[in-house]
Amino acid sequence: MVTVVLEAKSREGIGTGSARADRRNGLVPCIVYGDNAAPESICISKDLLNRYVNKSNFFSTVFEINGIGKKGQKFIAKQAQMHPVTDQVLHVDFMRVGKNSKVTVRVPVIFTHEEASPGLKMGGVLNVLAHEMDVVCGAENIPEHIEVDLTGFEFHHTVHSNTIALPEGVSLPVNAKAVTIATVVAPTILKTDANEGAAAAATAEAAPKAEA
Repeated sequence: MVTVVLEAKSREGIGTGSARADRRNGLVPCIVYGDNAAPESICISKDLLNRYVNKSNFFSTVFEINGIGKKGQKFIAKQAQMHPVTDQVLHVDFMRVGKNSKVTVRVPVIFTHEEASPGLKMGGVLNVLAHEMDVVCGAENIPEHIEVDLTGFEFHHTVHSNTIALPEGVSLPVNAKAVTIATVVAPTILKTDANEGAAAAATAEAAPKAEA
């Protein structure tokens, strides 16, 4: 697991006016909380945060934030507010995590061995419905991704979150509902060809009757 280091500083003011001033100066207002310590308002360079905030693993990345709190403290991002038009980051909530903390994180899902899926080899399409899923694990053991092996998948094979083999020490949240991750969809072209063939056969049968 790679830890990403961010440089930050404590915010001198709070409120909407102060947040706008920070953003004009190229800073993103943030808050850190958790691990039995008081919440703290900080700000981080917008350019620095934008390197990570749009990546699929942003919410499963462990950060070390320099300039605040105790040295070596680890954090994970829990929420990010984005501008609805520019898609620039406006605010991020970070949660402190202790060495033995259990955390719920959102992790990217990747698919492997597509060549071993009979359904995909016959022209089927992998319809991905969820590119991420929530898991519970130790803060020091967050997986970079969850892997789904497509070996043996036929048409209409569906993957649910509660049927995926998870790494050791990783589990689904308690009482989490099963989420459909992906399904192998049969190609519509096969149905189209079949329909066209049936229509052609019907026309051929009708032709002699019309001539009679």
